[in-house]
Amino acid sequence: MRIGVMLRHFNQHGGGVKVYTRQLLDALLAIPSDDEYVFLFRDPQALGSYRDRARVTEVRVAGRHVLAWDQLGVPDAVRRHGIDVLFNPKYSIPLAVQCPTAWVCHGLDWYVMPEASRWIDRLSHRYLVPRYASKADAIIAVSEITREHVMRFLKVEPERVHTVYSGVNAAYSAQWDAAALATVRERYRLPQRFVLYAGAVYPPKNFTRLVQAYARVGPARGIPLVVAGGENRFLSAPELKEPERLGIGDWVRWCGWIETDTLPAFYQLADALLLPSLFESFGLPILEAMASGCPVLTSDRYGTREIADGAALLVDPVSVDAIAEGLARLLEDEPLRARLIAAGHVRATAFTWERCARQILDLLHGLARSRTDRRARAC
Repeated sequence: MRIGVMLRHFNQHGGGVKVYTRQLLDALLAIPSDDEYVFLFRDPQALGSYRDRARVTEVRVAGRHVLAWDQLGVPDAVRRHGIDVLFNPKYSIPLAVQCPTAWVCHGLDWYVMPEASRWIDRLSHRYLVPRYASKADAIIAVSEITREHVMRFLKVEPERVHTVYSGVNAAYSAQWDAAALATVRERYRLPQRFVLYAGAVYPPKNFTRLVQAYARVGPARGIPLVVAGGENRFLSAPELKEPERLGIGDWVRWCGWIETDTLPAFYQLADALLLPSLFESFGLPILEAMASGCPVLTSDRYGTREIADGAALLVDPVSVDAIAEGLARLLEDEPLRARLIAAGHVRATAFTWERCARQILDLLHGLARSRTDRRARAC
């Protein structure tokens, strides 16, 4: 079977979707099979990323803008390369292709909290995403709450929505030795003790309340806040100024994006990960921290509750008081820390990219068989 994979977003901004895509592709290619893959890139610089993979054909698909790439360029590539099933690790699919299609829904925060989206994105969410949902033979939801939202907001029948949990890179469970950790600490000028935020900043991340809660707890205990990532993805430029507004700018260390070859050390050095988001469909940093032995404070709703309940400290993300009280507990209650670290290790082992890839590959095979069976019956 020839599987086409839409990779317009391959070199997009850092974050969960980029990690998901690259980890999933590696896991799919590690599964022994007769399947062939056609990777469809928009960015010419992405060509050659998989040049050493025998079962991969890399194709650059032209498109002056996103819609032209999706709806004109990709269907032409599907025809030219004889693709049997088309898969997009991010949302969107061509509406005119004849082969079976599937796309991954990484969350519908656009519908849960539409005020947190830009107007141009709201147009897409209102007019395009429902059409992608109607056209797709299958939608892959990264969590059960995402599956529920796809059925509720996009009116998709239950049998077309499949929950497949993401994995966590095995690199996070490998413990670094003291010398390697010391090298990272020196390179990034990390303090002896700190709490960590990992990710970009945009409205669902609740960064302002996180900083306000930290301001009540961290400086008084001599514990800085380290931000790994921290760029303004959209609508959150004022949030990045919150530490200065509160007069704690010297207590916040901005490290920029940290890649997977270094990020495990940040988790292993940190006293805790803070992710009290207003909305997460899944929350990869939670599992990364758990695998690394870093206790987690996160929110008591949506995907974070689904993934972390029983293995993290859950708080009300709307309450600065609740976040601050939770952080104080996590820093001072050693039995709680030990329990969460142990539970986090166990929880993280349940999420692997191999399992994710096998479930998606089985689903794609099933779509191809169903299409073949329907054609046979029609004849």
